[in-house]
Amino acid sequence: MLGILASIFIIQIVYVTFFTLRMILTLKGQKYLAAVLSMFEITIYVLGLSIVLKYVNQPISLIVYAVGYGLGVLVGSWIEGRIALGYITMKVILNDPDSGMANALRDNGYGVTSWIGSGRDGHRLVFEVLAKRKNQKKLYNMILELDPKAFIVVTEPVLLHGGFWTRGTKK
Repeated sequence: MLGILASIFIIQIVYVTFFTLRMILTLKGQKYLAAVLSMFEITIYVLGLSIVLKYVNQPISLIVYAVGYGLGVLVGSWIEGRIALGYITMKVILNDPDSGMANALRDNGYGVTSWIGSGRDGHRLVFEVLAKRKNQKKLYNMILELDPKAFIVVTEPVLLHGGFWTRGTKK
């Protein structure tokens, strides 16, 4: 029985990892890769479910199935975080409108659009930076290193057209 439970557990982790990755690929517009992955996903799902249904009268098999599911979500999320598909837009607001941060980021290969904004206590330097999601932490740390009081908002754009990124970048 231990071998059956281990099989259920491993199959469930693999299935839900594939499920999580497929959903993320679909949301990121990678529909063909998601379709290929879904073929493996459903095969693994049917295999795991058939084993669980064979042992449905033993509650431990359902418990192992559920625990494997939860771990699969964690593993899939971890893998997606490592792959980090897509882009982020980082909006940064600085108290010092004369800050050289925008140029420092440009010198590091980032595309930066900046303008002067008005805040409650005066003028602010506002800028947006588009970066690959896998570089988000590096960019975030670079900004905080240059100005620890920077106000930062990160979003994920749905569609990109034109500008710096259509010409390619080293980032």
